[in-house]
Amino acid sequence: MESDDGYGAAGQGQGAGGSGFGGPVPPPPSHAPAVGPPPPGAPLRATGAALLNLTGLGLGYALLGRWVRAAVCWAATAVLLWAALPADPDGVPGGVLVGYLLVLVLAAADGARVARRSALGGAWRPVLAVGLGVVLLAVPTGGAVVYGSARDEAREQMLLDRLAAGDERVAAASRQPFGSAKDEYERALDAYRALDEDHPGSRAAKLVPDRLKAYYDAVSAPYAEKRLCEAVAPLTHLRTLPDSVDEKLLGALAAWPDEPLAVSLYGCGVSRLGGPGGGGTELGELLRTFPGSASARQVGPAIGKRIKEQVAAVKGAEPCAATEVLRGLGATASGLPDEGVKALRGDAEKGVVDGVYACGVDQFKDEKFGDARTTLTDFARTYKSDGRVRQARNIAIAAEIAADRPAAGKRLPPSKRPGGSRMELVISNDAPNTVEVLYTGPVTGTVTLKACAGCERYSASEGARRACGASGRNYPKARLRLPAGEYHFLYKHGTGATARVDSYSSGTKVQPGYSYTSCTYVIERSPFDLDLPQIPDPVQPVLSPWGAGSSR
Repeated sequence: MESDDGYGAAGQGQGAGGSGFGGPVPPPPSHAPAVGPPPPGAPLRATGAALLNLTGLGLGYALLGRWVRAAVCWAATAVLLWAALPADPDGVPGGVLVGYLLVLVLAAADGARVARRSALGGAWRPVLAVGLGVVLLAVPTGGAVVYGSARDEAREQMLLDRLAAGDERVAAASRQPFGSAKDEYERALDAYRALDEDHPGSRAAKLVPDRLKAYYDAVSAPYAEKRLCEAVAPLTHLRTLPDSVDEKLLGALAAWPDEPLAVSLYGCGVSRLGGPGGGGTELGELLRTFPGSASARQVGPAIGKRIKEQVAAVKGAEPCAATEVLRGLGATASGLPDEGVKALRGDAEKGVVDGVYACGVDQFKDEKFGDARTTLTDFARTYKSDGRVRQARNIAIAAEIAADRPAAGKRLPPSKRPGGSRMELVISNDAPNTVEVLYTGPVTGTVTLKACAGCERYSASEGARRACGASGRNYPKARLRLPAGEYHFLYKHGTGATARVDSYSSGTKVQPGYSYTSCTYVIERSPFDLDLPQIPDPVQPVLSPWGAGSSR
């Protein structure tokens, strides 16, 4: 039995008629026998086939006429090219590459095995196959080099795209306020930092320092535009970057934000002195963070100057506003971490004392009588040792009267008591409740009358006739000695009166040579809650110049 690898002795043969020499020489067999020694040149043939199959082109099989096996090599190469092209930054998937290399190794081994027992026509063919295999091995080698270069370029482009994406984030963030754009800035910074740390030799990484400069310019734009309060937050952010970004990468940028931040804290804080916020937050941060800076040294003089300006403004047209500014300046100064600056609070507080008094007077002149009364009453209660307390109380009294009787607010009470003769005014209380009597004119003051025991309310028709007229009754009285002039009175019913008892104001003129009396009483209001007309006060010197009453 013969295989397709069997052969006979070359040049020898025996026909049907016998044996001999000179017959035709058959061609050498194309396949070696499965047993016995291989045809001459087997090692060279095996090497050539193996090398040709290692090229991935299946040429070893093609030379041997094994076309099916050659097609398998071609298919494997096609799969590799499909997976590898176009070049991807991540390269060929590892499984594909390992599988392809395994196919090449198996093809080379199998090609060598088959070629070892296959005779190639002519002695020159194995030599040519080896040479061609060596030459063609440059194809996959060169392809790998070219592919590696393409893959590296793809990776560079990918990194440059990441860099561009970071640039776009910075550009978009720069068009928004820092507070709302902070996250975008941080994402861009993460991209820059990753390029530098993970791909230090890439073209994109080499561009990161320039991008960081642009990043700093974008974040600090409010400072460049002199919007100092807006600049504080972004500059603070930039100052913290050395904690998360390599200082070697930042270079001079690492320390750059210090001076702009100090300038911004100072400018913002000073702009808020005496106003909302007071500037204490910014100036305090400046003094704690940059105590030796030029900006920090300007804080004390700046606050001192503002205090002097507001002390002068207390004497101007808006003393109330100036006083509030002084209060704010004092509070700001006292809260700063610098003893020299804290001491400025005393200057501000001195100005506040003058400001509160001037504010109350100004409110009185502007006919804001309720505000004037509150302001000057607080002044007298707070600054008891001040020489203006008595006058403050007088103006507060006049303001309270003027709130009910505007004529009492036409002029301020005199600051000095007038000389000359004085007339007596006796005020009696015929009301079942205490009464406080406030008066203002050439002199100002208050007296309080106790409740009248056994006194009652009168009807509107009998009040003027019966008030203070009961014989034998001891009416509570107050005696005032008043210089001549026009006076305004306010009768305030206190303990014992109901909420429906009204205060009552009146006015009269005190003339020299007379004594005066006044009686205060309460009249009933209509059961239908109708206001009844007040009975005019009779002005009769000596006898009874006033009859003052209140209605209920």
